[in-house]
Amino acid sequence: MAPRQARARSDRGMRARIDGFTDAVGAGASWIALVIVLLMATNVLLRYGFSAGTVWAQELEWHLLVPLVLFGMSYGLRHGEHVRVDIVYSRLSARKKLIVDLVSALLTVVISVLIIWFSLHYVQQSWVIDEGSPDPGGIPHRYLIKGLIPVGFALLLLQAVANALGCVEKLRKGGS
Repeated sequence: MAPRQARARSDRGMRARIDGFTDAVGAGASWIALVIVLLMATNVLLRYGFSAGTVWAQELEWHLLVPLVLFGMSYGLRHGEHVRVDIVYSRLSARKKLIVDLVSALLTVVISVLIIWFSLHYVQQSWVIDEGSPDPGGIPHRYLIKGLIPVGFALLLLQAVANALGCVEKLRKGGS
């Protein structure tokens, strides 16, 4: 087998593993949406039906949105559900679409690396001071939720790499 073919097979295998991992994380994150809906319904019922509720439960609604969004964005990228200017993109040839997708994937890698880099200090600072909710009865250890920022963008970075590899493979085959 030629070295080029071996590399292409290796890239396909890595891309398939990343895609599979992204799908698994996305499926897990989708359950968070159900938990949020049930939690919100419970909070509304308690608040308006029984004049009861806790700060902790209300904050949990917002805290659960963090993993939903941070883990869901790589899943959205994987399945092409991200925002794109379709009015322009739809008029491009197949090869030009691949080039746009490749440039977009590379920009996503750069942005993800920057966000990971800058968020590490943010998370560390929160951990050092054992940041919690400023409200009495709120959720403690806010650094745990902030720690998902670099994790979520690492997943996005991985999926962008997988997308870039897919674009390169298709461009090598002739761009269709």
